[in-house]
Amino acid sequence: MNALHQYQAINTQTSVIDVDKHRLIQLLFEGALERINTAKSKISAKDYEGKNRLINKSIEIISGLRSFLDKGQAGELASNLEDLYLYMEGRLFEANVKNDVSILEEVAGHLRTVKEGWDGIREEALEKGIV
Repeated sequence: MNALHQYQAINTQTSVIDVDKHRLIQLLFEGALERINTAKSKISAKDYEGKNRLINKSIEIISGLRSFLDKGQAGELASNLEDLYLYMEGRLFEANVKNDVSILEEVAGHLRTVKEGWDGIREEALEKGIV
């Protein structure tokens, strides 16, 4: 089993090294959504320690997304996204404290919306050399 984990870690590291910035942010969105969805099942299973780990990791990922924002380039859009990310982080904290699946679903919905917008600009960003 240890060899499997090592392979997965190397595979993950290699795939992250090989991706452009746009894809990296897509991976962060996917990772946060995956952890939020798994946290919902942990709440149902009353695995509160697992839920706590997953929600905290989701908060870290969203914080990472926030750190990628370039206010110099994106101005108001970056500021609005920062506000949304801060809101989502707060809501995830609240969901963690209350074991509230509906809050997790709310945050996942916001993340999906932002991810869809991000996914939609991939070709344009590549053409302009932004990523």
